[in-house]
Formats: sequence, structure tokens, C-alpha cells
Amino acid sequence: MANLREAQKRMTRRLLLESGLELFKTKGYAATTVDDIATAAGTTRVTFYAYFPSRGDLVKVLIDEQLNEALQRVRSPEHGSTAQALVAAVAEGTPEAITAWLRRTADSWPAVRPMIRVGREAATVEPELADLVEQWMEEAISDIEDGLAAAGRLEPHQRRFRGVLAMAELDYVAQHWDRADWKLTREQMIEELAASWVRLLN
Repeated sequence: MANLREAQKRMTRRLLLESGLELFKTKGYAATTVDDIATAAGTTRVTFYAYFPSRGDLVKVLIDEQLNEALQRVRSPEHGSTAQALVAAVAEGTPEAITAWLRRTADSWPAVRPMIRVGREAATVEPELADLVEQWMEEAISDIEDGLAAAGRLEPHQRRFRGVLAMAELDYVAQHWDRADWKLTREQMIEELAASWVRLLN
């Protein structure tokens, strides 16, 4: 019986997260209420608050858990979360390793892009969320820095900024790929992005 209750709790929490994300995407963060999320999840406002203190806390979980899961990031005592595959690809530094990592990452864009957009929109409404997505980006930048340090490439003072440039490129492409007319196929876009990363990180 206890196992059934735990499974029901996990399912309710998952439904609240999925409903919240879907409503934030369609209605916008500012226009979505706790009651909207609870109703969409088939539950009540009271139940919502049993799982999340606020809409902002639901967004934090989307970024901290769901986004990291989609990108295969795990907890890291050094800098919040880490993607060992990214660290390894940067450390190897070859066009093949970087292209393969970018290709896998691009596969996750349909799931990742809405969460990052919602996080940024929520940050304009809730001051306490102001650094939410940027902190997550800093963790990814740290992975690049770690990969460069492991390989002994570039000067120590260059590594972080090269990571900033690489992640800025990736973030912009990921956020605009579906709306831009860049006259490239998806594979050409990945190849161009990979070539730029190879130049930046070697």
C-alpha cells in the first residue's frame, strides 16, 4: 500500500510539472495561474501547494531536474551539475567528438528549448528567478572549462571565456533553429557549429 501511495505521489508531481510546462508554453508564464496548472493536472490548488510552494518553484524543478535529465547532466559538487559527455568531448577536442556531442544535444532540443524559454520568461516576472537559466548556463560553461583543463589546452585565463563563446553560440542556435531561415539543413548546421567549436576550443 505504501508503494502504491508513493507511485501516486510521483505521478501527481509529474502531471503538475507536465501541465505547468505545457501551459507556460501556450499561455505564457505570467498568464498561467496555480489554479490553471492544478486543473490541467486533474487536481486542486491545495494539492499543487503540497508539491510546490509557488509557480516559480515549479519552474526551478523544471530547470534543475527535467532540463538536466534531458541533457544527461548529473549533480556535481564542483558546480551544481555536470555533463561528463561534454567534458570528455571537449577534452578530446576532435571534430568527430565535438560533432557527435552536438548531434546528440540537438536531438534533445525539442524537449530542452521550451524549458529554457519558460525559465527566461519566468525570470522577467519573478525577481528570485533572475539567475535561474544563467546559473545553469554557467554550469555548462564550467564543463567546457573542465574539458580544456583536462586536455591542457589554451591558457588558464582563456578557458572560461572560450566556454562562454561556445555556449553562447549553442544557446542562440538551439533557441532560434525552428524559427530562422538560415538556408542550412540540420546536418549542415551541426557541422558549421562543430567547426566553430573546434576553432574556439583548440
